[in-house]
Amino acid sequence: MAKKLSLSDTLFDIFNYSFLALIFIITFYPFWNILVVSLNDATDSVRGGLYLWPRIFTLDSYATIFRNTELLVSVKVTVLRTLIGTPLSVLAICMMAYSLSKRELIAWRYLTLFFIFTMYFGGGLIPTYMIIKSLGLIDSFWVFIFPGLIGVFLMILVRTYIEGLPAELEESAKIDGANDLEIFAKVVLPLCIPVLATIALFIGIGHWNSWYDSYIYTYKPDLKTLQAVLVKILNQFQTGTMLSEAEALANSSKRIPVSGESIRMAVTMVATIPIVMVYPFVQRYFVKGIMMGAIKS
Repeated sequence: MAKKLSLSDTLFDIFNYSFLALIFIITFYPFWNILVVSLNDATDSVRGGLYLWPRIFTLDSYATIFRNTELLVSVKVTVLRTLIGTPLSVLAICMMAYSLSKRELIAWRYLTLFFIFTMYFGGGLIPTYMIIKSLGLIDSFWVFIFPGLIGVFLMILVRTYIEGLPAELEESAKIDGANDLEIFAKVVLPLCIPVLATIALFIGIGHWNSWYDSYIYTYKPDLKTLQAVLVKILNQFQTGTMLSEAEALANSSKRIPVSGESIRMAVTMVATIPIVMVYPFVQRYFVKGIMMGAIKS
């Protein structure tokens, strides 16, 4: 039998749902407005007044940007660095976390302090650039992968998660004759799926949204990431000293009515939607992975 709510409980629920609905509208509407402008006819958008849906629906802006070679190449680079960098980082982080979860490891305390030290102190941009240059990674695709292969914070999450696993599992595996590599691959990795899915989401978003390393370490146009091209378009569109990339795209096709604003909105959506679509697939692992990786049971 359902419990009857008191007046105070009902008012409290109404306040909570109203507050959450307000927060949702405030956070979601800017994204929705960008989508509406990108899907509306460019010549009609200058009238303003676009709020909930396009007045004149068209895909001309998207058709224009997907004919641009620079954008298509940047999408390819971003997808490749995300698909290659994410699993490599997850594997490297998990291996490091498994090693540091063994307190009997020689110099375990000093190794742990060494990694934690790098979370708070860095060499700076110029020393980092000099090291990357000495390694021959300038203007190389692998500059997107190797320098940030291991994130210490994520490694600590995974290590704490592994330390919370029952020790009897590894002991029974050793009794059956399994070595450390077999225990890691057949026992630890399958049990770490929640936390690995969580850090994979973090790493994937980091790779997809990264633009600064492309600006600093690459000069070839065919190595620019999608976000770097997007930043270039946004910056040039906001300056009046030169023809913006968005206007250049708009003028590249005389038959299709597009504008710099519609191009800018369309590029923003192209850069945002793919990574947003990943969330539903890892949502069920997210909270469990964070909680069990942050608090040792």
